[in-house]
Amino acid sequence: MPTFQKVKGTMDVHGHYARVKEKLLEVLRSMAELYAYQPIETPMMESTGLFERGSGDTTDIVEKQMYTFFDKGGRSLTLRPEYTAGVARAIVEEKLYANNDLPLKFHYDGPLFRYERPGLGRYRQFTQFGVECVGVDSAWLDVESLLLAVESLSYLGFRGVKAKINSLGGKASREAYRKALVEYFTPHVESMCEDCKRRLSTNPLRLLDCKVESDKKIAAGAPNILDYLVEEDKRRFEETVAYLDLLGIDYVVDPGLVRGLDYYSGLVYEINIAGKKDYGAVLGGGHYDDLLSELGGPSLPGVGFAVGIERLIASYIDEGLDAHCDPGLDVYLMPIGEGAYRESAPLLIEVRLNGYSAELPPAPGKLGSYFKRAERAKARFALIYGDEELGEGKANLKDLEKKEQVEIDLSKLSEELDAHLGREDEHVI
Repeated sequence: MPTFQKVKGTMDVHGHYARVKEKLLEVLRSMAELYAYQPIETPMMESTGLFERGSGDTTDIVEKQMYTFFDKGGRSLTLRPEYTAGVARAIVEEKLYANNDLPLKFHYDGPLFRYERPGLGRYRQFTQFGVECVGVDSAWLDVESLLLAVESLSYLGFRGVKAKINSLGGKASREAYRKALVEYFTPHVESMCEDCKRRLSTNPLRLLDCKVESDKKIAAGAPNILDYLVEEDKRRFEETVAYLDLLGIDYVVDPGLVRGLDYYSGLVYEINIAGKKDYGAVLGGGHYDDLLSELGGPSLPGVGFAVGIERLIASYIDEGLDAHCDPGLDVYLMPIGEGAYRESAPLLIEVRLNGYSAELPPAPGKLGSYFKRAERAKARFALIYGDEELGEGKANLKDLEKKEQVEIDLSKLSEELDAHLGREDEHVI
C-alpha cells in the first residue's frame, strides 16, 4: 500500500502546539474586540484578478507565490495569499460602507497560501490574524492599530516589543522618491540580482527590501524617503509620531521599511520580537488610501496589520511562555472493581455537565494503572470509589499534586467539585 506524507511547507497541528495556537488566537481576538473590531470571514479562494489588482501585480506575492488554478468553468482562481484584498472586496461587494457607521473595524484569522521557501517559522500554508479599520482618514486610527498590535503582544507576555515605522507618503511623495531611487540604483543595478534588475523599472521601492546581502549593502546607501515627503505627508507623519510619544509606544524610524504590498501609503510598520531566535517580522501593517477604489468601490482609506501565527507560536515557545497552555484534565475517575466501573458513566457525565473536564479509563483495571494514566493526562484530581462507596453515595477526591484526599458527598457533587477544584471564572483578558 502507498504511504502519504504532508505537502512540503505544510504542517500537522495537534497536541501542545494546537493548544498554544488556540490560546494565542483567543487572546488576539479578545484584544481586537476590546478595540471594537468585529469578526469577518472571507473565502479561501478568490478571483485571481482580485490579488493582481489589489495586492499589486509587481509584488513577489503575485509574481511568484500565488497558488492559482482554473476551475471546471475555466475561471482563474487563487488560494488566498493575503487577507486585506479579500476584506476590501467584501466591503465593496456588500456595500458595508453604506449601511454602517464608519469606520468599519474587522478582525479575522485563518489559513493563507504562498509558494515560498519554507524556513524558520515560515510555511506554504500558514495562519494569519489581522485587523482592518476602513472609512475614516485619521492619524489616531493609524496609531490605534499599532497600539493594538503592541498591546496584544505585550499581553501575551513578550518583552522588548518595539515597532519599526516609516512613512511612504501619498502619491506625490512616492513619485518623487521613485525618481530618486531610479537615479540612485541605475549605476548599481547590473551587479544586483535578477529580481532587482526587473524591479528598477516595475517597482523601485521593492529594491529596498531585497534579501540578497550584497544588494542590501547597496540599498543601505539609497536616498531617505522622509526627505521626499511633501508638506502634507510630513505633517501627517509628525502627528503620528506625536501620538506614539504621548502613548509611550517604543518605536524606531526605519526609512528602509517599505512592506511587501503595493496598496500601502503613509504609515507602515513592522514588529520584530527580541527573543532567543530571530524570526524576522512577526507582525506588519500600515495605512492605505486607494485599495477600495482600485476594486471598484468608493475612495475610502484604511489601516490594518497581520500577524504570522506560526512565527508567533515559535517565538512564544522559545521564550517559555507556553507552560500554561496545557491545563490538563480536571478529574480522572478511578472506579475500583467491575461493578463500580459499570456505574461510572452517569457520574462521568455529571462531572462534565458541571463544567469540569473528566475522563474514565477505557476498561476496568488496577488503581496503579489508573494513576499512571492520570499523570499522563496531567489530571488535577482523582475521583476514587468502589461498590461500597457508591452504595453510600460517597467517593474520595484526591488532589494529585498535594497528595491530599477527602471524602465527598456525591449527592452534592457540583458543590463539592466547586469547593475543592477552586472554580474561577476564566477571562482571556
